[in-house]
Amino acid sequence: MKFFIYILFILSFTSINVFAQTGNKDTTRINIVDTLKKDLLTVPDTVQHLRSKFASLIPPAALISYGVASFYVRPLRRLDHYVYKEANEHNIATRASLEDYFQNAPVILVYGLNLVGVHGKNTFIDRTLIFVMSQGMLQLTLNTIKHSTQRLRPNEGDRLSFPSGHTGNAFAGAEFMAQELGGVSPYYSALGYAFATTTGVFRIYHQDHWLSDVIAGAGFGILATKGAYLLYPYLRNALFKAKENEKTKASEIKRKEKTNSSLLMPSYQNGALGLTFVASF
Repeated sequence: MKFFIYILFILSFTSINVFAQTGNKDTTRINIVDTLKKDLLTVPDTVQHLRSKFASLIPPAALISYGVASFYVRPLRRLDHYVYKEANEHNIATRASLEDYFQNAPVILVYGLNLVGVHGKNTFIDRTLIFVMSQGMLQLTLNTIKHSTQRLRPNEGDRLSFPSGHTGNAFAGAEFMAQELGGVSPYYSALGYAFATTTGVFRIYHQDHWLSDVIAGAGFGILATKGAYLLYPYLRNALFKAKENEKTKASEIKRKEKTNSSLLMPSYQNGALGLTFVASF
């Protein structure tokens, strides 16, 4: 049974990985050569496009639902303890916490490959802003839920077990790599998800998390990154539109100041003092 967890995770995430590959072909591309220019940023608002984007959120939502259900469905909780027992009896993981490094591997690979000439879907600035947005949503969500649920870890270290933060980070990075480089080659997506899955497996073998913690963490990670990619084009367009409106108003004011001018000056004519008013429009 020592390969039980590996088989379980492969079956759990194969559908997600395949879905990510097919979904990448329909992913909104932020085609920007110069990030200071907005004319190349296009967001197709077709009904079919929006449906496909929201449909891609279903798999991570299902993983999160599984994790939440483990608090109320006893068979799922018993499965947590069974997997914990099997992992403890057939521990194949190293003592070193390699997951501390594996969780960041996909993100590091994206930027590293870019340095050696493998270019992703977006520019450096845009993909960095998307990643920051994803991490912001993920960390806020994870920290809030960890302190709300107060689930005890398998090693009884603290009550911040649910969901798994390491797994959340790893799968957020894996989805980031799939979004950026999946169009270049599906092997990049597979590599990112391999690191993420190994991270989750190691968290169980090292008794830091229950199975349901890891599954929920994976869901939160994928959802955060997919959500960031879904929202970023609209936020960026809205920001540029606001800046364009400000520039337009400023130029209009300057134009009016230049075209609308008036002058009042004293005059003397035929021995009489007076005032002369001159205006131009």
